[in-house]
Amino acid sequence: MATPTQIARRGRLGLVLGTMLATLLLAAVAYADDIANTLDLSVDAVAETLPLNVGGGAGTTTLYVTPRNGDGKSGCNLTGSATLVLAVSTSDAAVATVSPTSVTFGSCGDTRALTVAPHDAGSATISVSQVSNSSGGTFNLAPATFTVTVAPPPNTAPTIAVGGVAAGASYATGTVPAATCDVVDAEDGASSFAATLGAVTGPYASDGIGSQTASCSYTDAGGLTAAASATYSIVDPSAPTIDATLSPATPDGLVGWYVGDVTLTWAVDEPESPGSLAKTGCVDTSVTTDQAATDSTCAATSAGGPAGPVTVTIKRDGTAPTIAGAVAPAAPDGAAGWYTTAPTVSFTCADVLSGVASCVADGTAPAADSVTLGESASAQSVGGTATDAAGNTATASLGGLLVDLSDPSVASWSGSIGDGDSFYFGSVPPAPTCSAADDVSGPAGCAVTGYSAAVGTHTLLATARDVAGRTAISSRTYTVLPWTLRGFFQPVDNSPAAPASVIWNSVKGGATVPLKFEVLVGATEQTDTAVVRSLTYRATACSSAPADDLELTASGGTSLRYDAVAGHYVYNWQTPKVPGACYVATMTTQDGSTLAAFFRLK
Repeated sequence: MATPTQIARRGRLGLVLGTMLATLLLAAVAYADDIANTLDLSVDAVAETLPLNVGGGAGTTTLYVTPRNGDGKSGCNLTGSATLVLAVSTSDAAVATVSPTSVTFGSCGDTRALTVAPHDAGSATISVSQVSNSSGGTFNLAPATFTVTVAPPPNTAPTIAVGGVAAGASYATGTVPAATCDVVDAEDGASSFAATLGAVTGPYASDGIGSQTASCSYTDAGGLTAAASATYSIVDPSAPTIDATLSPATPDGLVGWYVGDVTLTWAVDEPESPGSLAKTGCVDTSVTTDQAATDSTCAATSAGGPAGPVTVTIKRDGTAPTIAGAVAPAAPDGAAGWYTTAPTVSFTCADVLSGVASCVADGTAPAADSVTLGESASAQSVGGTATDAAGNTATASLGGLLVDLSDPSVASWSGSIGDGDSFYFGSVPPAPTCSAADDVSGPAGCAVTGYSAAVGTHTLLATARDVAGRTAISSRTYTVLPWTLRGFFQPVDNSPAAPASVIWNSVKGGATVPLKFEVLVGATEQTDTAVVRSLTYRATACSSAPADDLELTASGGTSLRYDAVAGHYVYNWQTPKVPGACYVATMTTQDGSTLAAFFRLK
């Protein structure tokens, strides 16, 4: 059996090995979410110790999760339905056992209690290992490891805690409290001593800014050891300061413009962490030549945070502006150099230094740089003036602008056709003429279109033009009336309808049929055969429409004549000798009017 001295040595050896193992594990998986125990209030590489006594009561601690945001997954790894299953084991079951031997975490708020039962004197390491992980992230298991030291009775193991500072706390540089080791021991009594402070680590450690660990260890008279640690942060409480100085302090010109030399000097200060200070811009500047508004900036960062950017604008000027005129549209859109839409004369002003204060066309409002011209019978001109912020001026002028914005008018119609007139075909007057009027560019002619002597309604358009090419239209509507046709008279049944509904004139093929009709122009009956344009016949499809036998036929050849006694025209049509065929005979007058009759040959 091991002696008390051997047991104590084993305990110290186990503590050292546990501490080294935890340190290596932390270095290998730095920044993953931590699985730690509650034997002290910090999560670090120092393995905690749980002192127990042979025959004494069991010890307890609780496992918990601390998110670290450094393994590529922001926030807690255990989100949604993700789980982490860990096996819990002891390095020496003869010394101490632990229960349960498996724990499951479903969120970063979960905690899992462990119970450690002491057996024989000695030292054992309680550790965890990953069984399964569905989170997609990684976990640092080293902080969960702790050492169990089991002392022989009757010595009671001491307890120790870090006082003065809190694990995870942040303290401004120069205000970190003194860290102490506070011991409670049943046999040796309570005691307190200064904690051992580790070196400050981090990118700004040279300024005393970063992380620091206070460590405590105590071995009682019976050889039992207790240890604890607390890691905290030392921070810079304030950002750098930035000051800008201009000489002269205010612009010596108008509207913020400098007219002489000006100097800009920057002052950046960071007393708490000078080693962490980094500046961007912050270049001292002397302006000795003219320039447009130019920004100079200064920004700084330190362990205390960012400052700025601070921007200073400097502008210096002494040059007059420029001015140029333009017309829109650029070229006249009418004839003979005339504008038929109102042209706009505008002036473009520029100043490379102080800028344009005003750019105006003569006769306009103070802020206007353009003017739209009205019409005039004579050429017009427009002038403009540019003024810069320094008071310099320049002028320009555009002239020779001809503007006609009004359409001409149809001054008069000449002829015998009035609006709404009606004429019978053959009696339509000649096409009328027109004249134009215009008071600006002057008239340039008038023409009438749309004239027709054909039957129907017609619209005459009188188009007046002026010298500028503008037009105006006046219209008149008149009607050409058709002639009145009567017939065919008996013995022929007249039928203008389609063959399916006509009355067929039944006649022997080869017989001569008298086609009798009248033509009237208004109330005047026509007697001249020249009024007939054509007398034609053509074959057509037969139908089952009613038929009417022709009671009378004529003799002799085909001819057209006016029968003055009977008072109508007569055309003796000799029908084709095609029994069973059907024909339509049509008479057409010069105005396009027609008479038609349908025949079925026997």
